[in-house]
Amino acid sequence: MSGSSAGDNPHTRAIAQFVSGLRYEDIPAEVIARIKLLMLDSFGCALYGAGLEWSRILRETLGAIDSTQGCRVWGTAETLSAPHAALVNGTLVQSFELDDVHRQGVLHVGAVTLPPLIAVTEMRPGLSGRDFLTAAVAGYEIGPRVGKCMGQEHIGQGWHSGATVGVFSAAAGAAAALRLSPDQTVHALGIAGTQAAGLMAAQFGAMVKRMHAGRSAQSGLYGALLAEKGFTGILDVFEAAYGGFCTTFSRSTDRFDLGQLSWELGRQWETLRISLKFYSCVGSNHTTLDAIRTIQAATHFGPDDVEEIVVHGSYVTVEHVGWPYEPQGLTSAQLNLPFCVATLLLEGDVFVDQFSDAIVADRKRIALSRKVKVVHDPAITERGSNYRHMVRVEVALKNGTRMEQTVEAPRGSERSFASEAEVVRKFKTLAAHTVSEAKADAVVNLLLGADKLARADDIAAALAL
Repeated sequence: MSGSSAGDNPHTRAIAQFVSGLRYEDIPAEVIARIKLLMLDSFGCALYGAGLEWSRILRETLGAIDSTQGCRVWGTAETLSAPHAALVNGTLVQSFELDDVHRQGVLHVGAVTLPPLIAVTEMRPGLSGRDFLTAAVAGYEIGPRVGKCMGQEHIGQGWHSGATVGVFSAAAGAAAALRLSPDQTVHALGIAGTQAAGLMAAQFGAMVKRMHAGRSAQSGLYGALLAEKGFTGILDVFEAAYGGFCTTFSRSTDRFDLGQLSWELGRQWETLRISLKFYSCVGSNHTTLDAIRTIQAATHFGPDDVEEIVVHGSYVTVEHVGWPYEPQGLTSAQLNLPFCVATLLLEGDVFVDQFSDAIVADRKRIALSRKVKVVHDPAITERGSNYRHMVRVEVALKNGTRMEQTVEAPRGSERSFASEAEVVRKFKTLAAHTVSEAKADAVVNLLLGADKLARADDIAAALAL
C-alpha cells in the first residue's frame, strides 16, 4: 500500500485514539492475566542482565555524565535520569536473549515498553496499578502491529526491528501512562518514529545489539514527554509517501500493509500472541532446539553419533541465524543456530549457564556446529509471518539412522503458552543471580496483584536493590 500526503493519517490517528482512549475496563480478563506474566518475565530478564559486562559499562558511562538521577536502574542501587534509566533498563531486559518475542511482529515487546512506562511511574508518582496495566497493554498492542505492517522483509533487509519498530510500543505505553490526548499521541508517535534506527549486523558480535531495545525505550519516552509539552512530530509517520516510516524502511511504496496497524484494534489482542523464551538464545532458534529434543526423546543419540543435521526454514531464519559460525563474541554465539544446536547436544540445555565468554571459541561446539546446515525452504517462507519460525529438522546419524521432526512454534509460544508457575519459576531462577528470594517474591506478588496496587511506582522500588 502506498503512503499519502502530509496530514492524511487515518492509521496513525486510529492508533493514537486507541492509546489515548483505552481504559482498564475495556481490556479482557485474559489479556490482563497475560500482561502480568509477560511483564514479570521481562523483569526477570532485566534482573539477570544487571550483572553483565555490557550493562555495567553502559550504566557507569551514563552515571558519569548524569546530574539528574531520579529513576532506578533495575537490579542495582543506582539511579539515573529518566531517559538514561529507560536506555539502561531496556538494555537489561534484552541483555541475554531471554526475553519475550512477538513472532509475527518480530519484536521483543517488554524490553521497549516497560522501561519508559516504569520511568513515568517514578516521574509522576501516584499512577494506579490499573492504569499501569492499561498503559502496558497499550504499548504491547502497538509495536507488534507495526512489525506486522512491515512484514518479514524488514529484518531480512538488515533492520533490527527492536530498534526500529520498538519505538512505537515505547511511545504508546508512555503516552497512555501520561494520559496524552489523541492529538498529543499522534505527535508522540511521530517524534518516536523519526528516531527509529538499528542495524542487524550488530548480531555478529557487538555489545551494541543489547542496547537497541534501550534506545527504542528512550526514544519513545522522549516522544511522549515532548508531545505532552506541545512539541510536534510527523503527523502521518506511517502513511507519508516520502520519508514516512513504512516507505523509507521498506524502500518501497507497496512492500508493507498499513491495514495491519489498525485492523480489529481493541478487539483482536496482540498481547495474547507474544511468546516467552525458555532458551537463552534468539527466538528463531527455539523451534529447531525443540525439534531436536523431541527426536532425542524418541531415539536417544549424542553429539558423537551425529553425521549431519539439516534445518529447513524460512528465508528470514536462514538469513538471521543460519550463517556458518565464527567466534565473534557472545552475542553471535547466542544468535547462531548451528552453534546453539551444538550447545544443546553437548550441554543438554541452552540457558544462561551454557553461555559465557569462555565458550565463544569452544572448539568442540564449533566443530559440531559445522555438521549443522540451515537451508531455505520456500514452502515455509510462503506460509507467511505466522510460520516464520517453522522448521523441518533432519538428523542423520553415523549408523545410518535418519530422523525428521517438524515444529511450527516453540514451547512458550502463544499456541502453547507457559503456565503461571512456569513463568514464576523462570523469573525466580533469573532473579536469584541478583536479588534475594524475599525480594524476588515481593516483585512476583506486586506484579500478579498489580490491579490492586494504589501506586504503581511500588514496582520500581521493588526492582531496585
